[in-house]
Amino acid sequence: MIVWLNGTHGVGKTTTGALVRRLIPGSRVLDAEKVGETLMDIEPGLPWTGNFQDWPPWRPLVVETARRVLEYTGGTLVMPMTVLVERYWREISAGLAEHAIPVRHFVLHADRDTLLRRIEEDTVLGPSEFRRAYVEPYAEAARTWLHQEAEVVDTTRLTPAQAARRIAEAVARG
Repeated sequence: MIVWLNGTHGVGKTTTGALVRRLIPGSRVLDAEKVGETLMDIEPGLPWTGNFQDWPPWRPLVVETARRVLEYTGGTLVMPMTVLVERYWREISAGLAEHAIPVRHFVLHADRDTLLRRIEEDTVLGPSEFRRAYVEPYAEAARTWLHQEAEVVDTTRLTPAQAARRIAEAVARG
């Protein structure tokens, strides 16, 4: 099974994902961003589009990587990864379905003010223009498709540990 943690950059997916992993026995974290980083390391570089998710190889490589890891290890993969383009999400989820891999899709949500405050006060990465640039695209995706495609966990007033516990409990309930 895959527990996909979606949501905009800076909402807490990586932190929450690490905590979810500790709460679900036999689980591992697979960060699909590493697939994108591998593609970014190709020399000479692929034609830049502004986001590695736009590269056609990224989506099937995410599916294939997850499939191969699950085939090798079994268990659950916790995948913290922002996907705000509906077509990309459908491509990934259809690819996983073709391999009969169940996916629990969660969206970590925070209201705009909370999200911007978290981005500004991030003590690890510091304030991030990259993260701020995705606040509005996330809001548009949330309004138009994303929140209908996933289980929304509003983290506005939750700690990452509380959000992780809610997700792990939802997964355990089935």
